[in-house]
Amino acid sequence: MTRFAALVRREIRVCLSLRAQPLWFRVLKWSIFLPLMFWLWPTRWFWPVILTTFVAALTLHSFYRWRTAGWTRPWGGWNDVPSADGPR
Repeated sequence: MTRFAALVRREIRVCLSLRAQPLWFRVLKWSIFLPLMFWLWPTRWFWPVILTTFVAALTLHSFYRWRTAGWTRPWGGWNDVPSADGPR
C-alpha cells in the first residue's frame, strides 16, 4: 500500500470516528449547512460561500493535524488516538 493510500485510510478512520465528533454535533452541523446552501443556491453568493467554507475547513483541518502530530496525540478535546493508529 502506498503512503498516500495509507494516509487517506487514516484520515477516513478519524473522520468517521464517533469520538472525534459526536453524532449530535454532526447532525446539527449538516442540518444548518444544507438548508443554508439551498437558500444561497439562486444567489450570487453561493460559490463565494462554498469556497470560503472549503478554505476555512482545510485551514482548520491542517492546523488540527499539526497540533495532534498527524492524529497521533490528543489535543483540544479529541481523544480517539486509536482510530489514527489503525486496527491492531
